[in-house]
Amino acid sequence: QVQVVESGGGLVQPGGSLELSCAASGSIFRFTDMGWYRQAPGKQRELVATITRGGSTNYADSVKGRFTISRDNAKNTVYLQMNSLKPEDTAVYYCKTVCLGVDYWGQGTQITVSS
Repeated sequence: QVQVVESGGGLVQPGGSLELSCAASGSIFRFTDMGWYRQAPGKQRELVATITRGGSTNYADSVKGRFTISRDNAKNTVYLQMNSLKPEDTAVYYCKTVCLGVDYWGQGTQITVSS
């Protein structure tokens, strides 16, 4: 059974940095696309950043230049380095991975940007 586990959330001051990590496990098949999404209170879940197995990346305009997504294929792990955090980045961040065309989601981790 595929498991997706995020870690690294928390409270940070505006302008600060955090790194999220997400490890996928439980499949003998490759995990292809991996990515991060977020959902703020009262809003729909939105894409933050995605990365293919080959390393091609895609970012939401709101995080370009501040967030960096990376992955370690050997560990089936994806990372999100978040710099220059803003209060509007406050949300629950979810990791998603794809295996054999099926989406698998993590349970989410809370990021709160506040002074």
